[in-house]
Amino acid sequence: MTRSDHKPDGRRTVRILGTHGVPAAYGGFETAAENVGLYLRDQGWRVIVYCQVEGHGPMTEDVWNGLERVTIPVQRGGWLGTSQFDWRSIIHASRSRDVCLTFGYNTALFNIVQRARGIPNVINMDGIEWSRARWGKFKQGILWVNERIACWVGNDLIADHPVIEEYLATRARRSKLSTITYGANALVSASTEPVTSRGLRPGSYLTLICRPIPENSILELVQAFSSQRRGHTLAVLGDYRPDTDPYHRAVVEAASDEVVFLGAIYEPQEVAALRFHSSGYLHGHTVGGTNPSLVEALAAGNPVVAHDNAYNRWVAGSAALYFTNAEDAALQIGRILGESDLRERLGRASRIRHAEEFTWEHVAGQYQDLLNRHVDAHSRSISEKPELSKEEH
Repeated sequence: MTRSDHKPDGRRTVRILGTHGVPAAYGGFETAAENVGLYLRDQGWRVIVYCQVEGHGPMTEDVWNGLERVTIPVQRGGWLGTSQFDWRSIIHASRSRDVCLTFGYNTALFNIVQRARGIPNVINMDGIEWSRARWGKFKQGILWVNERIACWVGNDLIADHPVIEEYLATRARRSKLSTITYGANALVSASTEPVTSRGLRPGSYLTLICRPIPENSILELVQAFSSQRRGHTLAVLGDYRPDTDPYHRAVVEAASDEVVFLGAIYEPQEVAALRFHSSGYLHGHTVGGTNPSLVEALAAGNPVVAHDNAYNRWVAGSAALYFTNAEDAALQIGRILGESDLRERLGRASRIRHAEEFTWEHVAGQYQDLLNRHVDAHSRSISEKPELSKEEH
């Protein structure tokens, strides 16, 4: 039996693929999928989210907070597990005629299935993933090929930043491209317990929250902070393994006794509290588009010290001071910590910038507008081809 974009009760339907699923507990894509899905639910949509778990056994279906979940267990880890999950998700989703929303293009080769069946597929293209040196040449090559395939098979391509849209315009028609950022909920209060339990004092520390890799300028920021006594603490979040990773070891060795490494913290409420009670946020990302961690800092009203590039300048605007090297960063950190009026001005600018561009209502509303166009066009296409429906019943 063929299922359409509309259930018998008239609700519009979308299937969300490419993430680990809901509730979000993994990264930016999962957070986006959850918030977009919940927004669409509240607008009357039927939302089906494909969820990846470790293990073996059959697919299962249930409902979480009004979102239908199709949970697919996979035994392999890493890319092989992701590829297996994506393939099974796409095959399952393609049995219906529902519009798909796919986060990421890592296995875009499989999305040829939707293209062949005439199923609309909107793809969030993330950043320029293939260009990241940390993947190595072989994996970069795979990503490059899949990016090209996604630009062909995707009915619409979402860039999370205007610079990413400009890049995609060299690979796909402008008419297929849209910029839709990531979002965050405004943070106006938070418990102090996650702060004090880690030995920190509210208002007396900065945060640095990112994956511990060289392209995020962590070494430069730790060197900059540690170049003099600050009278503040730098709280670094992330999974650092100095015994096995040379870069991690360099970061730890560069840290003064005012730097504390808190490890990886996965509980969103605890990370939010650490942001909210900090004096500011250090953001060293040099590549990518709209970074969720920077958006969350704006939503918390954090003054920001950010690496000076087109990605960060568009996101943070006047809410940040910018640096190009460790010496610059040391100066800007000193200003953030030493000038209370500046901190307050930057904090206000953060909240203004978040409110104008990065609320989930605004972000998810743009997703809905885009999906609506495809649901309407797809429904017309199906109604004009009754013979195809008869064959498939």
